[in-house]
Amino acid sequence: MGNQMQNSISDKGNHELLTIFTFEINNFSEKKASFMSPTFLGGGSEWYVQVQPNEKDFGGYLRLYLCVQKPKSLLTGWRTRASYRFVLLNQSGKELYRAAETSSLFCAQFRTWGDRTLPLSKLKEEGCLENNKLIIRVEVKVTEEGYVTGKETFEIKGFEVPSTQVTSVSQLFMKHPDLATDFKLNGECLKTAYMNLLLSLIETLQRPPLSFSDSELSKANSTLSELTEAGFKLDWLKGKLEEISLKRKNAIDDGSRVKEVKKRINNLKVTLSDLKVELEFEKARSAAANQPLSFDDIV
Repeated sequence: MGNQMQNSISDKGNHELLTIFTFEINNFSEKKASFMSPTFLGGGSEWYVQVQPNEKDFGGYLRLYLCVQKPKSLLTGWRTRASYRFVLLNQSGKELYRAAETSSLFCAQFRTWGDRTLPLSKLKEEGCLENNKLIIRVEVKVTEEGYVTGKETFEIKGFEVPSTQVTSVSQLFMKHPDLATDFKLNGECLKTAYMNLLLSLIETLQRPPLSFSDSELSKANSTLSELTEAGFKLDWLKGKLEEISLKRKNAIDDGSRVKEVKKRINNLKVTLSDLKVELEFEKARSAAANQPLSFDDIV
């Protein structure tokens, strides 16, 4: 890790303290595994940035995560809401990439939030890797602190998500970052309703393929079409639904073949049973023919 620098300035509009932390990563192209920045203090909490440079695992994009350190005071029930953004700089201090500001709720259960930035292949093209050095700046502004009541919602990519859905929704956006980039509907209630519909469909598709009826698969396809029309990018889910439909068809065909084979086995069992009876009869006749006759048999 290279040099680092921290500044804290007052946000004149909201009277909140904005913490700016900049750090350098030397020999960036040699980094393969995830690694952490030095910690820094902001809004009464300690933070660090997790850098994920693994191209294969994350679709070719550099991913950065803001994480709250877990001091003794970070007990169950503690929470802080913070707005943050990541910026990539060249060695002259010129901004080459600036992410949109994101607001997230951090607590003991959810201490890490983040996003993808530039594709790794474009880092050199954009001038971010002069002398194989990456410079990252994170801007953090704590807007709220307190304790969790159980009724909080977490903002994830513009969607207000209850704590019970945070893990599922965050995994969705981790695996499919472009999921809602074209989402067309405005209004918190509408967005929440459509996210719930998507999660419900995903939960439904976790059932065994053979358990679906034709009408249930038709309804799932209709729901998928509705979500797609709303702007969700769901080619991956469409492919999964087609896979489930194919597995169900194959399972039904396999079931028919299984029944046919069982029928043939039963027929063979009957035939074998008849053959055994016939065999015993022929063996008795053969044994009788080999018996010597007595005087009484002849006279």
